[in-house]
Amino acid sequence: MHPRVERFTRAERWVHLTTAALMGVCVVTAACLYLPQLAELVGRRDLVVRLHEGAGLLLPAPFLLGLASRAFRRDLHRLNRFGPRDKAWLRATLRRRRGRTAGKFNAGQKLWAAWLAGAVLVMLGTGLLMWFTHLAPLAWRTASTFVHDWLSLALGVVIAGHIGMAAGDPEARTGMRTGFVRRDWAEREHGEWLN
Repeated sequence: MHPRVERFTRAERWVHLTTAALMGVCVVTAACLYLPQLAELVGRRDLVVRLHEGAGLLLPAPFLLGLASRAFRRDLHRLNRFGPRDKAWLRATLRRRRGRTAGKFNAGQKLWAAWLAGAVLVMLGTGLLMWFTHLAPLAWRTASTFVHDWLSLALGVVIAGHIGMAAGDPEARTGMRTGFVRRDWAEREHGEWLN
């Protein structure tokens, strides 16, 4: 039996799970709203719209509630620091070299978290402009629809990549599911985190 170390607390795992669930509802309902084949299959467009709007409005909630957790705030601090080690990790990754060192989060995870946070804020803002049509002139609403639609497509692609990366790393999935990972995995993938 391999020794294990705690990677994520219950609060951190809850934030990830609820954010993933809300994002999943947003992506599935968006697909049902934009793809005629799915729209016909599901029907009940008004219900799908309400689910999409509700999940979109709730999307920041797990993050905001997670701020009550000291461990979550500490990990946010780690995610928001991009230093020389992260640049070296990216260079090594782009050149497909082994021996990349990382702290608790590697540069790819930091970029993903920053991109997702920005995308959620833009989607929330553009969604509100589309929902409350009296808040802005027609040109702004048209631009909001354009940004919302194209960013939703980009989000779908990037989320699929995130799921694909997770599918290829069973120990990372175990860490997100149980909070604990094998020490040898942590030393290999995030060695500077344990030091």
